[in-house]
Amino acid sequence: MSSEVSRTIAAPADQVWDVLADGWTYAAWLVGASHIRAVDAEWPAPGAKIHHSVGSWPLVLQDDTKVLSCEPGKLLELEARIYPAGAAHVRFQLTSLGPARTEVRMTEELTRGPAQHLPKLVQKLLLTPRNKESLARLASYVEGRVRTGRQSTP
Repeated sequence: MSSEVSRTIAAPADQVWDVLADGWTYAAWLVGASHIRAVDAEWPAPGAKIHHSVGSWPLVLQDDTKVLSCEPGKLLELEARIYPAGAAHVRFQLTSLGPARTEVRMTEELTRGPAQHLPKLVQKLLLTPRNKESLARLASYVEGRVRTGRQSTP
């Protein structure tokens, strides 16, 4: 049983994809990512990584997230590692709902480490609220860029 959430974002799919394809933005919208230390130049090509920190100072863990597959503008599949909890398979699927709306579906399943042994219902209860908040933050981030006409990140 995985956690699956979706949200409609008031922006074209290419503008939503621009944010997903920019690894430097993840700390701005992904719940849990507190700091991006580095992003491989090939991101979001398969095998490329975001090197991130998770948590609040002074309890910060450093790990990485690797691209498993990528269909530009449509799909991004990741393996998110968070030592010592394990790893999760995360999937972002974009569906255009017209010229100015995109549905983003986020699916996450714990795949390695001690956390995967939690009962599936408990995993879902832990992941779903976090992922809903992540998509809410992603929507605010993307929609703010659309309103201001800003296409690049700092």
